[in-house]
Amino acid sequence: MENTTDYMYPFFMTPCPDNFQHLNSTALVVVYIVVFCLSLLGNTVVIFVVFCMENRRTSTDVYLMHLAIADLLFSLTLPFWGAYLHAGHWVFGTVMCKLLSGIQEATFYCCVFLLACISVDRYLAIVKATQFLNQKRHLVGIVCALVWLCAILLSIPVMLNRDAFTLDGTEYYTCHDNLTAESMDNWRLSLRILHHTLGFFLPLAVMVFCYGFTVCTLCRSRNSQKQKAMRVILSVVLAFIVCWLPNNITELLDNLMRAGRVTETCKLRDDLDVALYVTQAIAFGHCAINPILYAFIGKKFRNQLLISLFKKGMLGRGVLSKYRVGSVHSTGSTRHTSVTL
Repeated sequence: MENTTDYMYPFFMTPCPDNFQHLNSTALVVVYIVVFCLSLLGNTVVIFVVFCMENRRTSTDVYLMHLAIADLLFSLTLPFWGAYLHAGHWVFGTVMCKLLSGIQEATFYCCVFLLACISVDRYLAIVKATQFLNQKRHLVGIVCALVWLCAILLSIPVMLNRDAFTLDGTEYYTCHDNLTAESMDNWRLSLRILHHTLGFFLPLAVMVFCYGFTVCTLCRSRNSQKQKAMRVILSVVLAFIVCWLPNNITELLDNLMRAGRVTETCKLRDDLDVALYVTQAIAFGHCAINPILYAFIGKKFRNQLLISLFKKGMLGRGVLSKYRVGSVHSTGSTRHTSVTL
């Protein structure tokens, strides 16, 4: 958890009063618990639905299933960070500190890379009118494997440098980058610039480019089904921006201040510390949002969920007929749309 105890470190030349008492850590812990529960339920349902599609999965469905797996793994770290925040110190040891930090970093990269892959997939399917990836299903698996590999490699620096150690003059442990004072600023700034560039701004540029052309193409199309599918995907991308942009901006300002690029004041330090907690809680909530979007916006996802439950014997035919809208088989066979959406 990158910013949980940053304010405890003596990075600043002038001591500032501790104004953190007004931060309601209990409320943030409750947010973490709610996000964990929603993500656990929602992403498990998404994985179940896509897995039950068998041979009718499109390339987008495969990406969405891997996205749900990444979100699920990300959410599994939240109870530990919530306990860290509530206790005010790390109680799980160095191994768990490294492992959880690595999982969080890797799954974050994986999520944003997969969102970029989905945007490229929709661009090729709708703008270029090609279903190359759907015809070459093994390539989709290769792309997903490369995404996970790159995400794991990018998380290695965090795992190597993250440790559980005591602060000077205290007996409490913290989980943080264990670097010398001389190397901390340059290393931290370099790592965070890489994180912001590869983990947000570059994938965001890919999404804006791909979806910009895709939306223009759909605006000229009279196919309402394709437009409904794009509505879900654009909602997913918008949710990503709303959740992660505030945190990226806040972290960038924080690191620029720590590196001396922005003039430090006690008020700015206190405001940024509080903002880091709040924006991080918003960002963590992203792992629970996508399944909610599928359920409330994606009619075909709801249909597929009902059919999957019916096939597994967990739903009666009467309930299926009552709540199912249209035919998932007829709408799922269009060449441009995903059954999940």
